[in-house]
Amino acid sequence: MAHSLLDLLIRKCEHHPDYDRYTELFNRLDPAASPQIELIHRAESAISKPGKRLGIFSGSFNPLTLAHTKMIEDTIPEYQLDELLLLLAKANVDKTVFGLPLAARLLTLKRYTKNREKFSVGVSSHGRYIDKVSALKVILPPETEFHFIVGYDTLVRIFDPKYYTDFHTELGELFVDARFIVANRAEADVETIASFMDQPEIRQYTPYVSCLLLPDVYAYMSSTEVRELLERGEAIEHLVPPSLLAMLD
Repeated sequence: MAHSLLDLLIRKCEHHPDYDRYTELFNRLDPAASPQIELIHRAESAISKPGKRLGIFSGSFNPLTLAHTKMIEDTIPEYQLDELLLLLAKANVDKTVFGLPLAARLLTLKRYTKNREKFSVGVSSHGRYIDKVSALKVILPPETEFHFIVGYDTLVRIFDPKYYTDFHTELGELFVDARFIVANRAEADVETIASFMDQPEIRQYTPYVSCLLLPDVYAYMSSTEVRELLERGEAIEHLVPPSLLAMLD
C-alpha cells in the first residue's frame, strides 16, 4: 500500500533526534494542573526587560501554512512586537489531535524559526487564553504586553460563555494583560469581525481587539487543504513555507 506524503512527513519527524524528547514533553504537561508553558526555543533577542511587547501565535499548526506565516510576519512590524512566540497547546479547546502528531508539529515550528532572531517556540498545557496568560506571566518580565494573533474562529470561541465560570469577570482579567489581533479568513472579512464585536454583550471589549487584513490568497488557505493534498500526494508549494517543504526532502 502506497504511503502518502503526510505519512512521509510524519516518518521523517519520527526519526528526528528531538522527536522522542518532544513527545515526552507533551506527555508530561498536565491540563488538570496549574497552567504551564515551556519554551523549547528562545529568540536571540528575547524579551528581558519590563514593558515590552510579546506577540503570541497560539494554534494547532496542523501543519504550518503560508497564511500562518503571513499573519506572523505582517504583525511584527505593524504592532512593533519585540518577540514572537509560536505556541502549541496540548489541550486545544474543541480540537482533538489528528493529522500530524504534536511532536511533529513542534519540529515544523522550530524548523521555521531557524535564523529568525525574534522568534521563540513553546508548548502550553492549557488551551484557554486566560490560562496561557497566567502561565506566561510566570516566565516573562513584569508588565509584558501580550498580543495574541488569532483567526476569526478563535475570536468567536474567546467570547463563548460556555468556556467560563464567570464570563465578564474572567474576560476582564484576560484583557488586563492581553490584546487580540484578528486576521480575516475566508468565512469572515473585516466587516464580519466588526459586526461580531458590536454585539451588546461584548461591545465593551472592542478596544482590545484589532484587525489584520490578509490578501484573499492567504485568507482562503487552510491546514485542512494542505493535509488533503498531502494525503493525495499533490503539490503543496503554494500553501506552505519552504521550511516545511525541506522536511519532505
